[in-house]
Amino acid sequence: MLILHDPHCAAYGSSMRPEQPARVTRTVPHLQAAHPGWTWQVPGVATDATLLRGHTPGHLKRLLQPRDFDADTPFFPGIADHARRAVEAACAATDAALAGKPAFSLMRPPGHHATANQAMGFCYLNQIALAALHAQAKGVARVAIWDFDAHHGNGTEAILRRRPGVLFTSVHQSPGYPGTGTTSFDNCRNWPVRPHTPRPEHMAALAASWDAVIAFKPDLVLVSAGFDSYAQDPITSMTLEAEDFATLGRWLRESGLPAAAILEGGYSADLPQLIDAFLTAWEGMTAASR
Repeated sequence: MLILHDPHCAAYGSSMRPEQPARVTRTVPHLQAAHPGWTWQVPGVATDATLLRGHTPGHLKRLLQPRDFDADTPFFPGIADHARRAVEAACAATDAALAGKPAFSLMRPPGHHATANQAMGFCYLNQIALAALHAQAKGVARVAIWDFDAHHGNGTEAILRRRPGVLFTSVHQSPGYPGTGTTSFDNCRNWPVRPHTPRPEHMAALAASWDAVIAFKPDLVLVSAGFDSYAQDPITSMTLEAEDFATLGRWLRESGLPAAAILEGGYSADLPQLIDAFLTAWEGMTAASR
């Protein structure tokens, strides 16, 4: 397993907000201790050419202006560079997947709410959409995005809607932020799940979304891996447990498809264990074999 991570991604933010540095500063030592054989790589910084595949020039300029984007998405000094590093990590994970190496981008900020011209919902640049466009630029014909974050990836949907050769699937809490994702259309398939839905029903929706990914016959799967559908997450009302994220990783492994995953949400103190469960099952390791 390749982990894309730059410690600089913890150099902004506040412990007063759900999307905080501790999300990665707790996860990094946990994964390094549990999986000493995994490879770690520091990403670079994405270029304008990469970003302009999915974002407007005006949006890139706006990221440099020292004023908040919304109540959830404040301006931080250097936030444009932090977001650019997250994009580059997603693209590097994509390249690794295409070379036959499963890869996970352990970066912040997350990205799936960012639209072509708007930062929102803790997200400044949409790295999963940009990774898909990066793959297409390299000649990949069919790219599927599997978003299991508790919130709908509205920005990913908006950027990639009607994009030939791309399928976007999302299973998310509804009603819930940002209020989108209630219907399916074109190349975008949505499975809204009501708050407090029992685990078997939520997992059935995830299984249906995964079946849609498989039926698409993708050459590459990109995963918006959000862990805020966990029962103990402080900002959502969902019911999944750690073993359910392991199941998602197992499905990914059993498909045999080239895949890269990117950290989106997940705000509980158990985030390191949830990520570990997903990645360990994806790689196919057991506790006894570590």
